[in-house]
Amino acid sequence: MAVIYTSGQGDARTVSTDEPRLATSTLDRITPGVPVGTRPPDATVGIVHLGIGAFHRAHQAVFTEEAMAAEGVGHWGICGVTQRSRGVVDQLIPQDGLYGVLERSDRGVSIRVVGSVLEVVSATEQPELVRSRIADPAVGVVTLTVTEKGYRRDPAGSLDLRDPAVQADLADAPAPVTAIGRLVRGLAHRRVENGAPLTVVSCDNLVANGAVVRALVADFCAALPGAEGEPLWDWVRSSVSFPSSMVDRIVPATTDDDREQARRLLGVRDHGLVVAEPFRQWVIENDFAAPVPAWHRVGATLTADVAPYEAVKLRLLNATHSLLAYTGALAGYATIAEAVRDETLAGAAASLMAEDALPTLRCPDDLDLHDYQRSVLERFANPALRHRTTQVAMDGSMKLPVRLLGTVRDRLRAGAEPRWAALAVAAWMVYVAQERDAAGHPLPVDDPLADRLRLAAAGPDGGLVERMLDVEEVFDPELRDSTVFRALLTDGVEELLVTR
Repeated sequence: MAVIYTSGQGDARTVSTDEPRLATSTLDRITPGVPVGTRPPDATVGIVHLGIGAFHRAHQAVFTEEAMAAEGVGHWGICGVTQRSRGVVDQLIPQDGLYGVLERSDRGVSIRVVGSVLEVVSATEQPELVRSRIADPAVGVVTLTVTEKGYRRDPAGSLDLRDPAVQADLADAPAPVTAIGRLVRGLAHRRVENGAPLTVVSCDNLVANGAVVRALVADFCAALPGAEGEPLWDWVRSSVSFPSSMVDRIVPATTDDDREQARRLLGVRDHGLVVAEPFRQWVIENDFAAPVPAWHRVGATLTADVAPYEAVKLRLLNATHSLLAYTGALAGYATIAEAVRDETLAGAAASLMAEDALPTLRCPDDLDLHDYQRSVLERFANPALRHRTTQVAMDGSMKLPVRLLGTVRDRLRAGAEPRWAALAVAAWMVYVAQERDAAGHPLPVDDPLADRLRLAAAGPDGGLVERMLDVEEVFDPELRDSTVFRALLTDGVEELLVTR
């Protein structure tokens, strides 16, 4: 692998504003020294990815490119499928799937061009192509990054059969709307066409995400007419594996300033640019239905049990991220790095990890949890990333149950008071209720339950906790009935409102 070109200030050279756009035809215009992913002439699609957003392009696509280079093969190219917007299609098709990954740290900025994405498809405009790609026997892996809300689950965790989009997909709408619908329709076609085995890897922040996807596929099959669903599920059980995985890399939203800096570094314009921290981690359950890329040769961890790694990441890193996002946004901080520089908020984050989360965790053999906690705050403090608090605050109703409420439940059962985890939940409640920071600037409530949450939050501050606890999509009866949790939330809400 080539050494990544690095400039301490991010400026490689001064260029005019009429540079061509990144594409295979302009690779000779790229600044010397910038590494470009090798794409052999015989490169073919071997992976279908549902949800080709920034995170996938900065994470799994990079691992896959390096795995192909390590093996000296080109048959694991990626077909990226957009779920709704065709924005990524417009970004990457004119660039032949090429894009840059701009890595930012306090030591400088580096950039590389990634070439593992061979095809970009709009699921809404090209449903037949998506289905045929999943059915293609040359494809051995389907990966997903569709966010927690993209799985369309009901409060019990099953496929939400009341969801109109799920109902349309079950009725065999010409263009499936949901990720599970697209996956199952592709699996059905694969079973009929060739029956080749397939590995499906979820890369979303869900507890036991592999088991979750498998169960949702089973729910979808069970909801189909018996003559269709039963033989399909029988084949899935024997031919498709659903390993769980844990992914970690901070990937903030790309800004115009980022694109301008990338233009100066590359010497060409890049409309598909993504930004990331240097750190990356991928832990995958070693349960594959057929060969997969040699991800383990380029830093991924294969293990028989992902659960301990998953719990560490969700309860230490992700939970702390949410705490800083809500408390930071309420305090008027635009980025997570600014929030971490606030000693009070940084202290709350450290206490959440050490006092509430750590006692609930089973440590993987190759992790030092004390070092991990330190690294979390160091990564969040990276000022070069500019990860917006409001971006991390999105989809709170989906994130809190997997990031924070498991810790709360475990500590309550142990007879402890999860003060800091409760403070994070209280901050979410105040964020939803106030919708403004300390200076009066608006805070977006970007959540699939936004209307439901606003309705619950409306009313006197004194009843906020009770009203929000009644949102059954977020809080189960055990938490709603806990006097300790309710008291901690009330204290947290009062503290946050006083400081505003």
